[in-house]
Amino acid sequence: MLAQTGVPKLEDLAGVMPSEERLAQGPVAMAECFQNIPCDPCYHSCRRQAIQPFADINDRPQINHDNCNGCGICLSRCPGMAIFIIDQTYSENESLVKMPYEYLPLPLEKDSVVAVNRAGEAVGEAKVVKVQSNEKLEGTSIVWLAVPNELTMEVRHFKLKEVR
Repeated sequence: MLAQTGVPKLEDLAGVMPSEERLAQGPVAMAECFQNIPCDPCYHSCRRQAIQPFADINDRPQINHDNCNGCGICLSRCPGMAIFIIDQTYSENESLVKMPYEYLPLPLEKDSVVAVNRAGEAVGEAKVVKVQSNEKLEGTSIVWLAVPNELTMEVRHFKLKEVR
């Protein structure tokens, strides 16, 4: 399925997902990188050594979730936009999903947006909590979305409700 559609199945995700125990401790990175390609900026950007050394530059990133504090530096360095920061401790009913975003216009904080899954299907509503955009991010902004807890592992993008 992944090779034909680009959409990972649950078994693909199980291999990269942080444990429930780790998710309960706060923000953590999740690398949804499923191709062996020559790429390793995430490894070089991680100051906590949460991303394990690559035996070969074509390896996929492996994250030691216990070493990760969810800072998001790896997210901003991933050219494939395949790393997300998940924070299930955000509130009682919502989680934060921090994601890379390279489109214009940028959403505004407090905007209500349509939450989209990996297949591009609308799955619900989300609220923009924060938008990080500066020169150091080199054109890739980071959007923080508050999503209902049940959609935390499903929401990976969003659509603006109106174009400004």
